[in-house]
Amino acid sequence: MNEKRIRRLMRLMGLMPIYQKPNTSKAAKGHKTYPYLLRRLRVTRPNQVWAADITYLPMRRGFLYLVAIMDWQTRKVLAWRISNTLEAEFCVEALNEAIHRFGPPEIMNTDQGSQFTPFAWTDRLRRSGVRISMDGKGRFLDNIFVERLWRSLKYECVYLHAWETGSEAKAGVREWIEFYNRRRPHSALGGKPPAVVYWLSRDETQPDQQEQRVA
Repeated sequence: MNEKRIRRLMRLMGLMPIYQKPNTSKAAKGHKTYPYLLRRLRVTRPNQVWAADITYLPMRRGFLYLVAIMDWQTRKVLAWRISNTLEAEFCVEALNEAIHRFGPPEIMNTDQGSQFTPFAWTDRLRRSGVRISMDGKGRFLDNIFVERLWRSLKYECVYLHAWETGSEAKAGVREWIEFYNRRRPHSALGGKPPAVVYWLSRDETQPDQQEQRVA
């Protein structure tokens, strides 16, 4: 059997390969961390809480790294970037894009990884009036909605390919996120796609502040 058939059968059986995985949540010594603000918080509107996280993308040779920023209430992916290193710059680029397109959230939640604790990330949030929240150490469930996004992305897209180049990976991820945001039904949203719920909710809560909807 060829590789494509094996990937398809593994996906149908809910299996994934075992191999050494990169640590995308390693803390940096000396960086300030912040308390978790979402416990018992009722999230009821878009831009009340955003969440960001990093995952790895297995390539035919090596790994790339993907960061995504998600609206907690509607599950819409607001911005994302791919990098071949775990430096903080690609995360800050995604954050800048999300704030530019959609305005700042009230709270941003991340893990305590070194990409989300340096000055460039936290200062951008503070200057925008955003409260910073971080998961408890080792508590991936504190950011459960992004973890579910990663699972869907990998089983529905990443594990079905063996990308050779970064441009192939970017094209594949872009196509899937476009599908996820605009067309994929979400059970927690009454069967509607995240982007539809995001804009409907914003129109209801901010009728006089229509955002430019960038395709």
